[in-house]
Amino acid sequence: MADLKFKHGVTERFLRYVKIDTQSDPDSNTCPSTPKQKNLGKILVQELLDMGIADAHLDEFGYVYATVPSNSQKRVPVICFCSHMDTSPDCTGEGVDPQVHRNYQGGDLVLPGDKTQVIKVSDHPELMNQIGNDIVTTDGRTLLGADNKAGLAEIMDAAQYLTDHPEIKHGAIRILFTPDEEIGRGVDKVDMKKLGADYGYTIDGETRGHIEDETFSADMVTVEVYGFSTHPGFAKGKMQSAVKIASQIIGSLPRDKQSPETTEKREGFFHPVSMSGTIEKMTLKFIIRDFRTEGLILLEEQLKAIVIKVLRFYPRASYDFKVTEQYRNMKVVLDEHPQVVRYAIEAVGRAGIKPHCSSIRGGTDGSRLSFMGLPCPNIFAGEHAFHSKQEWISVQDMEKAAETIVHLSMIWEERA
Repeated sequence: MADLKFKHGVTERFLRYVKIDTQSDPDSNTCPSTPKQKNLGKILVQELLDMGIADAHLDEFGYVYATVPSNSQKRVPVICFCSHMDTSPDCTGEGVDPQVHRNYQGGDLVLPGDKTQVIKVSDHPELMNQIGNDIVTTDGRTLLGADNKAGLAEIMDAAQYLTDHPEIKHGAIRILFTPDEEIGRGVDKVDMKKLGADYGYTIDGETRGHIEDETFSADMVTVEVYGFSTHPGFAKGKMQSAVKIASQIIGSLPRDKQSPETTEKREGFFHPVSMSGTIEKMTLKFIIRDFRTEGLILLEEQLKAIVIKVLRFYPRASYDFKVTEQYRNMKVVLDEHPQVVRYAIEAVGRAGIKPHCSSIRGGTDGSRLSFMGLPCPNIFAGEHAFHSKQEWISVQDMEKAAETIVHLSMIWEERA
């Protein structure tokens, strides 16, 4: 095993990338959902070309593809490293002003742009493992975008290292940067034939050293409620307001269980994410999450039973109940290819940190890629408190993620 000497540029890359607004839009039908995501894609392509990666390009749908060519005489499986370019629509990503807190010595972090935003150690105990490290935060007015621009910077840093050090043997490394992951459409338009990879890794996880080989399974449920509208001055005994019916459905959901705010570990939930419309028609959207597909079905049946029960009191009203599959638990696929996770564990160890396998109460592009023929666990990027103004990450964790990518590339070549 080579003794690697790293000179990182990951922080400088990250600080550049987070200043580019790339929020996706769930209400858009285009791909990418927002044209501004391509602004970052163009920069990434140019940086890859500047490294000497000749095939780097941005396609019409906003995907970045590139290849670090093999320098091995062996037949090595083609490995893909993937991160997404968009940031969450849950919190503004316009005008991000990153702050670097050097040599963190503990205590709460008051963010200078909005001093009501305080990253408290009591809420973020992982900060206690960051003593002496450099912490990057937002200024308190926006999200940071570490989810997933940290992953972008880490893959780019690793690609730079591999191109600068041809003595490090590896097979072909495919780079894939996707749009619209935050709205569940990150791999809708990926060209799997062009990608041409055998196995993959998303770099989109949280705590240093963590490898996630299991995700939620996920569905979207859309409930359309059709009321009966008439002039309010003459509505007695006639009007049946879809607004009130929809509100009653939401009010009938369990309050002490089966919601994001009341569940943890392997517990599933249904979660209303939007509600819009008029007296005549209301649209409710729910996300349904469980680690088991059977659990999803049970939650959907329970939700439908709530809708039916409420509608019994409104004979003139009706409803539609539509389930849309989003992604499934990737562990089903990964268990058939145990070396993919095993090599990741070894790579984390070689980077000098303790590996930890876990499940994620969420999904990644890898969830769907795994079922599209690319077994794809998730590796830590170091991001914390994502989708919020209190998002933070440490420089040292980003460096370790980049090193893990390099070691992983080497391990696949060694084992070939």
